Amino acid sequence: MKTKRVLVIDNEQYIQEVTQICLETVAGWQVITASSGIEGIKKAEGEQPDAILLDLIMPEMDGLMTFEKLQENPLTCEIPVIFLTARISTSSDCPLVNGKADCNGKITTAIPKPFNPLELANQISEILGWTA
Repeated sequence: MKTKRVLVIDNEQYIQEVTQICLETVAGWQVITASSGIEGIKKAEGEQPDAILLDLIMPEMDGLMTFEKLQENPLTCEIPVIFLTARISTSSDCPLVNGKADCNGKITTAIPKPFNPLELANQISEILGWTA
């Protein structure tokens, strides 16, 4: 079975490190990190990860704008994106509550920060339908 590759786009170095350590240790996945939306888009194009964990609140280009650029790009539009954020509304009309189909019909959802590092790989696998 091919090792999963996950790109983490988050401007907080601590979140990048914790996410990388827990996904590599718990699941044995390869983790690529990016500190901004622009860097993340470039890495997504070149690395072609199996999934992207994307923070919503970042300077310069926020997560929603980064997501839109990823969706518009033929090299990255098929990569599933999961938002990893402290900013989740409980409103039923929030696009990150219970998932919302994006323009390609994929479900976009969010994992709230703070997250349980030991459960993160299981949460991602469940959302994406990956089997252990």
